Amino acid sequence: MTETNSTSKTNFAGTYFERDSILRLANLANIFAWASLLYYIVQVVLSVTTFILQLTRGFMVVPGFTDFVQQILWFLQPALPGLWNFIGLQAVGKILLIFMDIEDNTRRAARNK
Repeated sequence: MTETNSTSKTNFAGTYFERDSILRLANLANIFAWASLLYYIVQVVLSVTTFILQLTRGFMVVPGFTDFVQQILWFLQPALPGLWNFIGLQAVGKILLIFMDIEDNTRRAARNK
């Protein structure tokens, strides 16, 4: 008599991972990627808004073009790590799904031989 493991949630025979947990992890990576991007966008928008308010209210005077460009670069500086975080976390989510597809295709090819 054969026993079936009721806790197994994978559709792949003989895998070392749980398919549902990998899918959950890929979804979490995508959620954190968008949350990270949103955080950095809010940070940049807040910086730019504060700078514009300071200029219009007369709290800050920009003496020249280079000072203005330097301020703009200071605003955009946090956006680059935010973009890298977004791309990296999105890549992690997609790579997990690609590895699952590779594993599934490998097992399917081995069964069809």
